[in-house]
Order: sequence, then C-alpha cells, then structure tokens
Amino acid sequence: MTTHRALVLFAALVTGAWSLNACARSPDPSLAGWKAGTNYQLLSAPQPTGAQPGHVEVAEVFWYGCGHCYALDPALESWKTGKPEYVDFVRIPVIWGDAQRQHAKVYYTLQALHRPELHAQVFDAIHQHGVQLVARDEEQARAQQLAFFESKGISAKDFNAAYDSMSVAVNMQRAELLTRNFAIANVPTLIINGKYSTSVGEAGSTEQLLSLINDLAASEKNR
Repeated sequence: MTTHRALVLFAALVTGAWSLNACARSPDPSLAGWKAGTNYQLLSAPQPTGAQPGHVEVAEVFWYGCGHCYALDPALESWKTGKPEYVDFVRIPVIWGDAQRQHAKVYYTLQALHRPELHAQVFDAIHQHGVQLVARDEEQARAQQLAFFESKGISAKDFNAAYDSMSVAVNMQRAELLTRNFAIANVPTLIINGKYSTSVGEAGSTEQLLSLINDLAASEKNR
C-alpha cells in the first residue's frame, strides 16, 4: 500500500468514526439526575399504549388492598391536576389472584358507570372502614360490591349492567395480560410509555417519584 493510499484510508476511517459518533443519540438532559437500573428500569419487553398521537402514557399499576397504593393515591391525584398536557394518565389494577381480580372488577365497574370519584372512596372503604369488597366466593364478593355501589346512589340495575358489560370484561383481560407482560412483582408501580418502570422506593420518595415521572415522560416526548 502506498503512503498516499494509506493516508486516504486513514482519513476515511476517521471521517466514518466521526459520522457514527455524530449520529449517536446524546443522553437526554431530562434524565441527567436519574440513574437507569437504580431509579428506574427499562422494561425488557416494552408494551404498546393507548396514548393519543404525540402523547406519553403514564400508568399506575395498583391494588385496592395495598396500603402503599392507598398512601400514594392522594399525591397522584394532586399531580394529575398539574401534569403536562401531553401526558395521558391511566390506572391498571394488578391481577395476581382472586382478591386482586375482584378488586379490579370494582375499578372497571366504577369506570363503566362514569363515577371516577368513587375510586378514592373504594380505598377509604377498605382501609378506613374495614369493608374489604372481596370474599372467598365470587357471589359473596359481588354482593358486597353491590352494597357499596348502592350506598353511593347506584341502582342494582345499573350496577349489574356495568359489572357484566363487555367493556369491563375486555379491560379485565387486558389488566391480567399487562400484569404478566410488565412482570409486575410489587405495587404501586408506575409505567411510563410502556417502556420504563419505577416506584417510590426506586425514586427515593413520593416527591422524587413525581419528578421522575415528569422527566421520563419528557424524555419520551422529545424522541
């Protein structure tokens, strides 16, 4: 190889390396204060979301019987009032077994009835008043749940129509699928855009969790 050809090859290699480096995505400044693997996890199998085009979905995976979920709920409700416009917030009830399945049915029934304000009241009933809304027998659980909804002014006819509706059945199937696909081991868990998971413990505190949610959502918005 002549000296001229060697110089040409070296220049081409340098130019190519520079081009590859220039095309690489630089770290998102939104996440500068957070450490992947410590404060949040990149899911091994990201899942599609129902977010609107140009929006980012933030999902809370929760269980009504979970005291930590109950403690976090007021902070999430407050965060919702000032969240970025591009963030679509949803809840996914975890389904590990019969107790979670019965509580998930409560959540999707109140959604079908367009009574979202009952969400916090379900938490209160369980954690403040000892009304568990679950039972060993499915019919007994349903009877408890009907009594709760009737105490909130909902007729048995409307409750039964919502409880047995196709929308509730479909949402229950999806919640069970996402519990498996997200490999949910603890609640509450926050899932950002079907791609990242985090929690109060990983973030460091409730306040830090809310900041991290905003930063992860911003990083996804910027993509």
